[in-house]
Amino acid sequence: MNALDDLPTVVIGAGPTGLAAAAHLHERGLPFTVREAGDTPGAAVRQWGHVRVFSPWRYNIDPAARRLLDEAGWVAPDPQALPTGAELVDDYLRPLAQLPQLKPHLRYGARVEAISRLGLDRLRTAGRDTAPFLLHLADGDELLARAVIDASGTWGTPNVLGASGLRARGEADAAAYLEHALPDVLGADRGRFVGRHTLVVGAGHSAANTLLSLADLAAVEPGTEVTWAIRAAAPTRTYGGGDADALPARGALGARLRAHVDAGRIRLLTGFSVRALTPTDGRVSVVLRHGHGSAESITVDRVVAATGFRPDHSIAAELRLDLDPVLGATRALAPLIDPNEHSCGTVPPHGVDVLAHPEQGYYAVGMKSYGRAPTFLMATGYEQVRSVVAALAGDWAAARDVQLDLPATGVCSSDSAVSASGDDCCGPQPTGRGLSTGVSGGLRSAPISLVALDAAPARGCCAS
Repeated sequence: MNALDDLPTVVIGAGPTGLAAAAHLHERGLPFTVREAGDTPGAAVRQWGHVRVFSPWRYNIDPAARRLLDEAGWVAPDPQALPTGAELVDDYLRPLAQLPQLKPHLRYGARVEAISRLGLDRLRTAGRDTAPFLLHLADGDELLARAVIDASGTWGTPNVLGASGLRARGEADAAAYLEHALPDVLGADRGRFVGRHTLVVGAGHSAANTLLSLADLAAVEPGTEVTWAIRAAAPTRTYGGGDADALPARGALGARLRAHVDAGRIRLLTGFSVRALTPTDGRVSVVLRHGHGSAESITVDRVVAATGFRPDHSIAAELRLDLDPVLGATRALAPLIDPNEHSCGTVPPHGVDVLAHPEQGYYAVGMKSYGRAPTFLMATGYEQVRSVVAALAGDWAAARDVQLDLPATGVCSSDSAVSASGDDCCGPQPTGRGLSTGVSGGLRSAPISLVALDAAPARGCCAS
């Protein structure tokens, strides 16, 4: 027996993927502990608790977690219902975290600041694979671990507004006018948007969600204006696959957004990126640069930065990671999820082999595993941790028997050339498996009624 076997696997993060990892570790009889920076399970999910996801419950519950909950007499939600973030926490994550099999192993307010190998920096090779992991916590505590499953996500590290991956000029000075993705426009944050002009920057489903909420607000609050700026020449990708989407609520999201834009309730600016922001008389002036070099200025009250997220690998700076230089995912996973190439193709089933680094025993899973790719479904993370934990248990047959059934988007590509053209791009649609999506790629702040629209139907790529 290896001396490391007596040490726990440390799971970083008590969100959906982290708690799923804990459930699988329990089932395998492996010692574990979970460290969560927030004060509750699903702390990051709580921050978008007002938002309704468009993937139904059946995609959002991990099988191992389900088995533990069922044994405790849990009453499962309707598998076809669409939960809000708050419902995900209250009806699933919190009951899961309270189970006696998991609760003693969870610690809250425990932020991991750095991970290394005991007595070894990144340069040292001899004895590396038999040295335990050393984790430093923000409160000064230290942990030794056999393995580390990093499910800390990306919610705390949003992308900047600047299109080049760098802050736009004046972005820091204009922080008081900027909003994180998915503000609660119709609830707690309503007062910041009523009777004001808001600019939403971004072309993903988080942007679409906020735009729909702002349009609803503008319908009942005079003086509320909405402008939407995207880098692409057409919003084809945002409008999505309509009726071709295997998740009806996701298809309806784009159709409703298109109806608002076509009716003039949302002003759309295409082919623009944010160049500079300047606070001006209680408002903020935003310079938008056209792809051809020309620019225009728009003065608004609020700017919502729905520009996606990026992983923070700094806590693992002393580990030997093999990261794709583009996405920040593992080098093996990146080509399977690259948004420059994939949308209505497939996300092949993937597990421990694709997630492994040269640093044996360290795995980033869940949203963090996707790096900057904006497409993720909770079911993807659940299959990842099932495979990883099986490998930690030495069951390599199970670890490599990875299977993932995801709903097709009905959108062919997120490549800029396709988005720019706005033309139909599809041949026959793939079936059975399709690209996934999640927090950074598909949320809705209120239930969507799936009825015919009075406005023109969505005619995005592959839509009918």
